[in-house]
Amino acid sequence: MQSKRLSPYKHMILSIISAIGKNNEIGRKNALLWDLPRDMKHFRETTRDHTVIMGQKTFESIGRPLPNRRNIVITLNKDFRAEGIEIVYSPEELNELLKKSENQNEEAFIIGGGQIYKLFIDKADKLYITHVDVEFPDADTFFPIIDMTKWKKTKSEKYLTDPFNKYNLEFAVYEKK
Repeated sequence: MQSKRLSPYKHMILSIISAIGKNNEIGRKNALLWDLPRDMKHFRETTRDHTVIMGQKTFESIGRPLPNRRNIVITLNKDFRAEGIEIVYSPEELNELLKKSENQNEEAFIIGGGQIYKLFIDKADKLYITHVDVEFPDADTFFPIIDMTKWKKTKSEKYLTDPFNKYNLEFAVYEKK
């Protein structure tokens, strides 16, 4: 099913990708809550050869530009600099930068963190969510609530825990209604 472009980023499909716990938790102290190779592989395969957009804290937690992707960091810090990335200071500036993309039908991915997800969830066309079957009471960063009156789950793949993946997972895709 081809996603309808409902976002203000009409020249491309704007998607969000994240892994979330049972209570929408995504991180603690600027780090992921889990080590799930299956989810990392899913992330790499889904975002490879696409644009990834992240906040400054997410970029700093990764520590380098993600390979085989166009990396854009959105920040309010006018002094922030890093090699191998493009920097924007607002969603409007991001939109202007993306309009100049060579591939106008590209799918671009918001990859975090919490504040950036909140900023873009209503602008996104599609959500790629890994539901992690666990609660982390000490989490300090959360994904916004997915309003099921606005989103429809169009795909679901479930995986049980295994020796390399400590928790049950569901890879879900949601499209804007």
